[in-house]
Amino acid sequence: MATDTLKSTTGAGGATSGLRRLLLDNGALTALIVLVIALSALSGDFLTTDNLLNVGVQAAVTAVLAFGVTFVIVSAGIDLSVGSVAALSATVLAWSATQHGVPVVIAVILAVATGIAAGLVNGFLIAYGKLPPFIATLAMLSVARGLALVVSDGSPIPFPDSVSHLGDTLGGWLPVPVLVMIVMGLIAAFVLGRTYIGRSMYAIGGNEEAARLSGLRVKKQKLAIYALSGVFAAVAGIVLASRLSSAQPQAADGYELDAIAAVVIGGASLAGGTGKASGTLIGALILAVLRNGLNLLNVSAFWQQVVIGVVIALAVLLDTLRRKAGATPVAAGTGGNRGKQAGTYALAAVVTVAIVGATSFLHNDSSSSNPKMGLSLSTLNNPFFVQIRAGAQAEAKKLGVDLTVTDAQNDASQQANQLQNFTSSSLGAIIVNPVDSDAASNSVKAADKAKIPVIAVDRGVNKASVDALVASDNVAGGELAAKTIAEKLGGSGKIVILQGQAGTSAARERAQGFSDGLKAYPGIQVVAQQPADFDRTKGLDVMSNLLQAHPDVQGVIAANDEMALGAIKALGSKAGKSVSVVGFDGTPDGLTAVKGGSLYASVAQQPTQLGKIAVENALKAIQGKKVQQTIKVPVKVVTKENVAGFTG
Repeated sequence: MATDTLKSTTGAGGATSGLRRLLLDNGALTALIVLVIALSALSGDFLTTDNLLNVGVQAAVTAVLAFGVTFVIVSAGIDLSVGSVAALSATVLAWSATQHGVPVVIAVILAVATGIAAGLVNGFLIAYGKLPPFIATLAMLSVARGLALVVSDGSPIPFPDSVSHLGDTLGGWLPVPVLVMIVMGLIAAFVLGRTYIGRSMYAIGGNEEAARLSGLRVKKQKLAIYALSGVFAAVAGIVLASRLSSAQPQAADGYELDAIAAVVIGGASLAGGTGKASGTLIGALILAVLRNGLNLLNVSAFWQQVVIGVVIALAVLLDTLRRKAGATPVAAGTGGNRGKQAGTYALAAVVTVAIVGATSFLHNDSSSSNPKMGLSLSTLNNPFFVQIRAGAQAEAKKLGVDLTVTDAQNDASQQANQLQNFTSSSLGAIIVNPVDSDAASNSVKAADKAKIPVIAVDRGVNKASVDALVASDNVAGGELAAKTIAEKLGGSGKIVILQGQAGTSAARERAQGFSDGLKAYPGIQVVAQQPADFDRTKGLDVMSNLLQAHPDVQGVIAANDEMALGAIKALGSKAGKSVSVVGFDGTPDGLTAVKGGSLYASVAQQPTQLGKIAVENALKAIQGKKVQQTIKVPVKVVTKENVAGFTG
């Protein structure tokens, strides 16, 4: 009926209805055009060749994952495991090729086979085990991530050079990840539109029972659908690890949500039966453009999450409105509309170029006399790094520097994106607090090539040259923590160690320091070592569990104050009396606990000074002044006796 009305309507009303239908049918494309135009108007750094290529690179991994998830969502399923499967596949490749001498070609095949195996397990549990897709893939999310940590022993593994070229550029300007994204997108479009299994996906998603009654072998098709999702996850993991030059066991954490969001934003329905590869690509580009643009506009990382959440909600709302308005569903057998779609995309491109070209004149005379810097922190979900930011911002204000701060959220790939954005912007210097020292190397090399000074803070960058390293020594700090607890216990006793997040350089270095320091005290027995991910709540939970097995523990070393404070909560009245706890970082809450006596000591790194000194030296580098290559900020054991004189 709605279609008949549209066909019979003429004049201005018909034109309005036609425009409305066009916008509803191409909502994601419309949103992308509006975003590009708005960001071009707001930021003079957005519309540059380098930055647009950055957007493509940053969309690549999410897009490849999302293409695989599109198959699943079209068939009315869900796959929460793709991020973990991507990390596991990359880890298997690096582990087999670099640590066991397997030929690289065979290692790549093993990585893809790992993705297929994970997908087949998901498909079997769903099709034959009758588990809901949400539960089956949630279980695989945990299993795959755990296996990645087991295989890698919690540490990044260098990626083979021959495969790492996937993270490079062709001809010095065209990024290989973008080419991989395009190829995988074409494959996805071919599978959805031209193959039997693609038609089966739409049939199953539209009405599974009807598909079964019409003769489709639904169970076998589901096995194939989830196996395909696993293949795309494996390819995404290989591309991601190539960008970082290492397989990170914690890589792609949370990427499954981005992949699902890209599919939904691109017009697919979570109820199944609709979706297309081109829409998924547009959805991934929208997420990448949003993050890139918000970085360039110096929007808080916390607000970025809010904005992206709102965009996802609006996309689902648009999908609902589109279906209610009778917008044309995208399903199998729509080949007749391909010419019309191509025309729509071409028209959109022309309009975008015209408007964007006009807005570029807004930035011709826009310039700031203040030096500009970018600071990429590994996380802002930790008081230590919040203090680094506070010290850096205070010093930047004092020196008249425009400082852009970003939060990598402990994701090495996200930090690589942020450093790429800094490099393509008109920044005088970059300050980086690496999520991982190896993973940051390619991004720092790119900044060096662009002749942008780079200052590393708190953690160094391996295999790349930085102008200065401003840091305290994590290993030395760990040794001090071990010495402090051992001397407090008189050289003998039982202790537990709460480790940081597996795969991070800070966790490895502090653990090494604890181990080295305790060698001098053979009377100290480490009865348990467990990761609590630098998190207070996890510190509470892990310590509560360890107390069940080791109620007679006499000491605790935690790799940061947050975990130490969680352990104190678990210990209750024992903390500071029968059990001594030593933390790390010297955060405000930690120092308050030291004053109160529940925390015996904290190895303080003076994070505010780290941020302050990093900005000072970045400004020197911008001005062409000589910068000291290594600037050590001394660590200090803070106890109740000297806490009053410590400022951090």
